[in-house]
Amino acid sequence: MSVPYWRLSGFYFFYFATVGCFVPYWSLYLKQSGFNSVEIGQLSALLLGTKIIAPNIWGWLADHTGKSIRIIRLASFFAALLFAGFIFSQSYLWFALITLAFSFFWNAVLPQFEAVTLFHLKEQAYRYSRIRLWGSVGFIIAVLGVGRLLDKEPIALLPFIVIALLTLSWIVTLLTPEAKVISHESVSVGLWQILKKPELVAFLIVNILLQAAHSPYYVFYSIYLKHHQYSATVTGLLWALGVVAEIVLFMYMGRLLKKTSLRKVLLFSIVLAIARWLLIAWYPDNLIVLTCAQLFHAATFGAAHVTAIHFVHLYFGHQHQGKGQALYSSLSFGAGGVLGSLYSGYYWESLGGHFVYSIAALLCGLAFIIAYGWVGRKNTLNSRSLG
Repeated sequence: MSVPYWRLSGFYFFYFATVGCFVPYWSLYLKQSGFNSVEIGQLSALLLGTKIIAPNIWGWLADHTGKSIRIIRLASFFAALLFAGFIFSQSYLWFALITLAFSFFWNAVLPQFEAVTLFHLKEQAYRYSRIRLWGSVGFIIAVLGVGRLLDKEPIALLPFIVIALLTLSWIVTLLTPEAKVISHESVSVGLWQILKKPELVAFLIVNILLQAAHSPYYVFYSIYLKHHQYSATVTGLLWALGVVAEIVLFMYMGRLLKKTSLRKVLLFSIVLAIARWLLIAWYPDNLIVLTCAQLFHAATFGAAHVTAIHFVHLYFGHQHQGKGQALYSSLSFGAGGVLGSLYSGYYWESLGGHFVYSIAALLCGLAFIIAYGWVGRKNTLNSRSLG
């Protein structure tokens, strides 16, 4: 069976177009709705907090039933339906409840679709980055389009745009075929045998720290830029620039992974992450410096995420792939995201963006030490294992 390239790519396009509307501008929408920095941080933590639990529940169901696409369709439908709840009230309690309900379903979708994509690719896992890059294209189109729109129109339009994109994501899942999993593993490996490996534990801790460092960027970067007198259009361009760099990396990632190890790519990405957060922390009024820092997004998110997806694929095998992708998502984007959202929310107004982004650099420094000592040292866990 041939790989359904455009249907897989189409899902990533609309999913990350939704992210492109939501992540850069949702904090601005919350601020406009009357919430303070602590409340914005708390609501962002709730959004990410369900990632600690939800992906693991959905991942277990997917591996247990073998019906990943049906689960993705169900979760996508309810994510779009529940997000509409943001239109009806702007009280803190209502936003908190809708955030929990919506994110429980939305956070289930991507980890399972990552597993579906890798199942479709089979021994061609190196092609993953070429499919995933369409998500970056969707993000760019959305972040630029919404940025221009919000310079002319009220930000109250934002929820309606997100609802439309969530609906389109759900429609694409209806067109995507189920992946037929053929396992060539002669010996069944228990999940606990995988989880107790020190190298896997180190890998997960590294990704928790990296996402905790990224959270102030996702939650407060647009507010940070607005504080330093950048327009919504410039803000959108800076967000988009980072993702353009990510697309370029995705185009060459397959070739890169045939020439070097996952370990080396990960370590280099973390070094650039340290530099990126320090530049944003201390040179916010210098557009050239901010532009350079955004180019590092290709490594700090793009390369780091691709290597993580491949590491999970290698660690967990076909038998536990759904649970593996869910665990990676729940701990990194979930636990790491909650940690980052909370510390950035509590310290943003009292100590400022300089302090918050400096802490992000410090977290990446700790991640580098752990990754250098434990992650990917075995020859079996390098890019040459990808086929």
